[in-house]
Amino acid sequence: MRLRDKLIIVVCVVLAVVLLTVAGSRLDFINSQRVEMKLISNEPLQNAPPSLAFATVAMGAFRGLVVDILWMRADKLKEQGQYFDAKQLAEWITILQPRFAQVWAFQAWNMAYNISVAIPAEQPDQRWQWVKNGYELLRDKGIPLNPKSILLYRELGRIFQHKIGSNSDDDNKYYKLQLALAMEPLLGKADNAWFESLAKAPADWSQIAADTDVAPFIAALKAADKNFEDDSRFVGNYLSLRQNPSRFDPAAFKVIDRFRGTNTLEKFDVFAKAWQLRNVWKLDPVLMLELNRTYGPTDFNDPNKHFPLDWRHPDVHAIYWAVQGLRVAGKKDAVKIGRGEFPVDEINTDRVVASSLQNLFRYGKIFIYDVNESVPSPQGLGPAVAQGSTKDIFLRADFRMFDPYNKAITEIIRKYNRGDDKSDDSHMIQHRNMLTNALTMFYQAGHRAKAQKIYDYVRQLYPRPEFNEPAVESYIIQQIRKDLKTITITKAMDTIMPMLREAYFRYALRDDDASYAIEKMAEDIYNVYTKEYGDEARLRLPEFKVMKYNAFIDFFNDQGYPLTMRQNLLARIKIEQPKLAEQFSQIEEQLIRESQQQQQPNSQ
Repeated sequence: MRLRDKLIIVVCVVLAVVLLTVAGSRLDFINSQRVEMKLISNEPLQNAPPSLAFATVAMGAFRGLVVDILWMRADKLKEQGQYFDAKQLAEWITILQPRFAQVWAFQAWNMAYNISVAIPAEQPDQRWQWVKNGYELLRDKGIPLNPKSILLYRELGRIFQHKIGSNSDDDNKYYKLQLALAMEPLLGKADNAWFESLAKAPADWSQIAADTDVAPFIAALKAADKNFEDDSRFVGNYLSLRQNPSRFDPAAFKVIDRFRGTNTLEKFDVFAKAWQLRNVWKLDPVLMLELNRTYGPTDFNDPNKHFPLDWRHPDVHAIYWAVQGLRVAGKKDAVKIGRGEFPVDEINTDRVVASSLQNLFRYGKIFIYDVNESVPSPQGLGPAVAQGSTKDIFLRADFRMFDPYNKAITEIIRKYNRGDDKSDDSHMIQHRNMLTNALTMFYQAGHRAKAQKIYDYVRQLYPRPEFNEPAVESYIIQQIRKDLKTITITKAMDTIMPMLREAYFRYALRDDDASYAIEKMAEDIYNVYTKEYGDEARLRLPEFKVMKYNAFIDFFNDQGYPLTMRQNLLARIKIEQPKLAEQFSQIEEQLIRESQQQQQPNSQ
């Protein structure tokens, strides 16, 4: 070999060594940047058997084969009822393949549905923890790693809608109560102005800390209690201080008292609750405000006005995550897409929105009871029940949700059913069934004109033999006779509660015979249902007297009835049933305020 060739080889070798050395020196920096930018998709397994840990490292590019084997094993364990072992395997799969959306859905479903019910129903707090683990896994880990997977948004919405919102679990009322109590402190006045202030609140700590109005308050709390020295825990400790001052130095609450009623405390309080919604619940107040304006219950006097949704309700959370998924991962240009080209996951995500709005119509009002007291404290009728005592929760129909549901389902049907396609799809079937249920509920609650309007609408939209009669009364009588033959919990609630409201309506009109007859029929239906299902906890109705009381509260909260009618009914009860009237002092105060508000425009 010539000297020239040898020199070239030596230079190349030296150059290669230098380049490799320089590249190696940059490796730590590159890896740290990958971690910081969340570009690491494969993390080392923790607490895995040595054989599995070795296989995942040694096989390199063949990690997918290991994942397939683990997946088959996890599925088999699930079928065998070994849910905890299946959970461990699923955790390893999420580490090995974090972009594998199906395994996140599997693991969340396994925890929320399988592992939770493996715990005795007598331990509702333990069951609830596993349900929380399920939705938090998707919300906090699965979706951030797979933001374009509509499957995960749908599964998250389904946990809120079905596992927490329905009666599929013996401890479902405990789940609803825990969610409501956790959200309630963050909702403030729960009116439109409050949600607007949340949406405008600063998004991070540095912004509020730099506010010259708020800085003295922050400094005072830090000086009063060392728990507030850590900025990352400041907001959580502040909210805890407002709810449970005994956990902190008394000087900390004295700071709250010193700033009470000031713009400073109000500004920080709004920030803290918006921060908690954003960072703990992963709810964007801007989107919450938009959903309130789109899907919120409508004002009876002004259908274009929307009240805020009740964010204590699991179905509202289901709507939030379904809408978020549709926006982030759904088909953007739906007009140009053929009906058969939508993925099943997107269709089912739209179904979550429609079904949750339907549920809010049927069970959208939340009443939280202190079981040590005979009088409930529903939202809007006085202060919330103090935490720490034993509570119960009841859900009641919210007729104000009909129009938002009808508008939303109409848009969904238009999305999936083109004008030249006259066949009924699942959304259209759901719509037709909901319309018939709604008109019955409106009719039995005394809103005859609204019932007739819906009946005319359904006859035009879905012409069928059972809608041949032009009068809604004839249709209702026919349907009640059918319903009495086979009755479910949904039918029982949808029949009994509106009938009791109608009984109070007739009583207000002094149509006592009709009032008694309707209440008696409601009680008969209650007795038939209780005889059939009274031994099953998750299908058991509340006591009949509790249902009567809830119907009474619903009647007084229903602005679809004239104010004078509600006032006259209360006056009559005070004379004829004084013991019952003692429980309604808050209702009387509410009616006085409502009367004053109605008189204000006339006095100007």
